[in-house]
Amino acid sequence: MERSFAAEVQSLRLAGGDTFHGEGILAVTKALLQSGVSYIGGYQGAPVSHLIDVLGDSRELLDELGIYFEASASEAGAAAMLGASIHYPARGAVTWKSTVGTNVASDALSNLASAGVTGGALIILGEDYGEGSSIIQERTHAFAMKSQMWLMDPRPNLSSIVSAVERSFELSEASSTPVMLQLRIRACHVHGSFECKDNKAPVVSTRNLIEQPAYDYARINLPPSIYQQEKHKIEQRWPAAVKFIQDAQLNEFIEGELSDVGLIVPGGLYNGVIRGLQQLGLADAFGHTRLPIYVMNVVYPLVPDELLDFCRSKKAVLLVEEGQPNYIEDAIHAVLRKAGVDARLHGKDLFPLAGEYTGDVMVDALARFVETEAPAGLVTRPIVAIAQALQEHKAQAANAIGVPVPARPPGFCIGCPERPVFSAIKQIQQKLGQVHVNADIGCHTFGTLPPFNVGSTVLGYGLGLASSSGVGPLMSNRTISIMGDGGFWHNGFTSGVVNAVYNNQDSVLVILQNGYTSATGTQAIPSSPSQPAARPLTLDIEKALVGVGVKWIRKVGSYKVEEMVKALDDAMSTTEGGLKVIIADGECQLERQRRNKPVVAEQLKRGERVVRTRFGIDDDVCTGDHSCIRLSGCPSLTIKPNPSKLRTDPVASVNTGCVGCGLCGENAHAAVLCPSFYKAEVVQNPTAFERFMVRVRTAVIERLAA
Repeated sequence: MERSFAAEVQSLRLAGGDTFHGEGILAVTKALLQSGVSYIGGYQGAPVSHLIDVLGDSRELLDELGIYFEASASEAGAAAMLGASIHYPARGAVTWKSTVGTNVASDALSNLASAGVTGGALIILGEDYGEGSSIIQERTHAFAMKSQMWLMDPRPNLSSIVSAVERSFELSEASSTPVMLQLRIRACHVHGSFECKDNKAPVVSTRNLIEQPAYDYARINLPPSIYQQEKHKIEQRWPAAVKFIQDAQLNEFIEGELSDVGLIVPGGLYNGVIRGLQQLGLADAFGHTRLPIYVMNVVYPLVPDELLDFCRSKKAVLLVEEGQPNYIEDAIHAVLRKAGVDARLHGKDLFPLAGEYTGDVMVDALARFVETEAPAGLVTRPIVAIAQALQEHKAQAANAIGVPVPARPPGFCIGCPERPVFSAIKQIQQKLGQVHVNADIGCHTFGTLPPFNVGSTVLGYGLGLASSSGVGPLMSNRTISIMGDGGFWHNGFTSGVVNAVYNNQDSVLVILQNGYTSATGTQAIPSSPSQPAARPLTLDIEKALVGVGVKWIRKVGSYKVEEMVKALDDAMSTTEGGLKVIIADGECQLERQRRNKPVVAEQLKRGERVVRTRFGIDDDVCTGDHSCIRLSGCPSLTIKPNPSKLRTDPVASVNTGCVGCGLCGENAHAAVLCPSFYKAEVVQNPTAFERFMVRVRTAVIERLAA
């Protein structure tokens, strides 16, 4: 796994009266245990990947409480788990990355929301939006509105997050509706403390089984039930949710002396807002603010009475809402105008229409709001001056640098087994010309970046092959599709492979079998080489391909560039029709290093002989044309000044980050580059004979050199 929580999970046993100290994801797990949850599932994805890791390391505690946990095969599978809460008083929670995971799960969520729930159903979402995001810039809010599910957005501190988890189950049961709880990147990894409660054994559990299965046609999503379900959602569930939110005071009112203006803030953005106010001198380090704030820890549904109470006595309010469409702003406008409240509502007129509201953005918009509305009793000139000074300081820093800092795009890890595959694709394109490549989600998406620039489209996780369906028949040459083994089991097998075989598509698929869902922290998948002890069964990709009728299959070691080039050439040129699949087999180097380093350290500690492989470049042979770098892109392959006074071009060099994967030499051989690469073996704790031979060789070399 990306990180072991074996030590931290002991804090999940804390009882009532104890104080928890730790990370946000651990706090979420503790809140689930305190809520009496019966079952938990999910699919890994930033920024909530660690939740799956924590739960995996907590199996012993989960078993003691009778809680069922599984790492689901996809977000759709996780969402479907919540069907257990439709008929039975079983509280369930699932988790994944949003919005991409919510896209995958949307079918199950729509049906779940229509049928309604008996036990509390909670979806914990990693809201991956903004400058630190790795996905399309969309928000979860649309899904909540579309299916009438309630959306929690708690303030980013552990007490608020834990309370939100516990209250989400209560809200779900009070309104018979699933609840979504979104955690932004900073909320997931925030550290802090909160007062614990005792863990609760669930009412329904693996230790207290359901004896009588339930049946109720009113819960089936078919006519005429669905008509009644829609009516029930609007006439009963929605009012029940609004009443519970109001009675339980899930949203917060923070008083401020400048009472003729105010701020309306989703809970997840509270920290940024309060920090902006501090920068402008409008709040102190303890969160005491001069501007009143209405904090919406529930952003859907809105509570009209609370909004009206907050806005009625104010001449203007500022809504802080990231992204588009501006759902909340439009809804608040409707609430205020229908009630005849004249308070001016600012939002996207002062904030950017789209994008994350960073510190600079927040300070600028707050200062403009204060300048525009001039709250009674506040001198606005110094506040505006502070905002301008901060902007000028940033401009001065940019001028001091002189030139823009170059972009530093992400890339493959050193020794990654996927890099050689893209080197091979580049080489085959030198022979065949430009080839259309359908890229996919995963570490291998980095192949679309320099120096490879391989991949024209990315349509979704496991959808690389499916995205070739339309373009393939229109191309003069076959297309190449990329798919990781994680994507294969998630969605690619059915949506890609089965679809291609059924439609007899004549294309080439490269499956990068590195053994894990590496991009999210090397979590195990059905074909992982090292399955957890609880899951000894390992599935086989090649057998699955054969099982659905794929006839042309080649399995090539990822680091064997020359063999990979030949396999690609054969797949692109063969007269055989149908799908051609190349399985590039090479374990994730990062996971391999994590596993091997402790073993090697123990061997060295015992004084055992250990051999490490390193690669280098002969300065005297290197010509300085750097083809090797352009073809490899390895971070450990760099340049240094030419040692020869007669040549000015810098020479290639292998730095100390090298893990000895051998790609540089493989590329040099396969692409017929210069022979400047050499392989060296570093021997630690050598034998007496090896030490003797080193002395002999050194003496001979010194004599010849003299």
